[in-house]
Amino acid sequence: MTDENVTRASRLDTATLSDALDKLGLNGQCYAVKPCSPAFRMAGRAWTLLYGPAGHPAGTVGDYIDDVPSGSVVVLDNGGRDNATVWGDILTEVASRNGIAGTVIDGINRDVALCLRLNYPVYSKGSWMRTGKDRVQVEATGIPVNIGDVRVCPGDIVCGDADGVVVIPGAQEQAVLDAAEKIHVAEEAIREAARSGKSLREAREQHRYHQLQTPEANG
Repeated sequence: MTDENVTRASRLDTATLSDALDKLGLNGQCYAVKPCSPAFRMAGRAWTLLYGPAGHPAGTVGDYIDDVPSGSVVVLDNGGRDNATVWGDILTEVASRNGIAGTVIDGINRDVALCLRLNYPVYSKGSWMRTGKDRVQVEATGIPVNIGDVRVCPGDIVCGDADGVVVIPGAQEQAVLDAAEKIHVAEEAIREAARSGKSLREAREQHRYHQLQTPEANG
């Protein structure tokens, strides 16, 4: 089945979505979360998982991947840890085969080479090879989590491109997408006006470029 709002979001870049979030006063830009390749793009609904420090005896890092619906984005909250990974080549291979849209990690991943080869989008705060096994364990799935200082709830739309990751809260997704599409149209009009010979200053003024992201109450 086609998810119309995911399709709409997939047509927009994260910069435009970011401006729309600003316009509506929403925090959805995942700070310091970057793609393993600038060629990566993704859009899908969040499937969430929270990690915590390993107990005694240690729990596992999870065998959840076959439970993730096709088209979803796997969203892993590892508390920003940069000393242990929670995603590697086996997960990449299975996720790619199962049609998962991508993976976002508040933390780091390893085995970058395979995600590049398979063109499977992975977004994280960096990469390093040390395993998370016996260092972290699954606390819960299907709950609100944190990614780069952004709250992500199951089912939120998550989008990524070369600039990073944005999250569109489910309760406001229609308003965010409407605003983003208007911003996209205005910016395309500015580009076209500049190509036709208008000065950039004139084109921007005509289409209110400097207020496109400003909340209506302040615009």
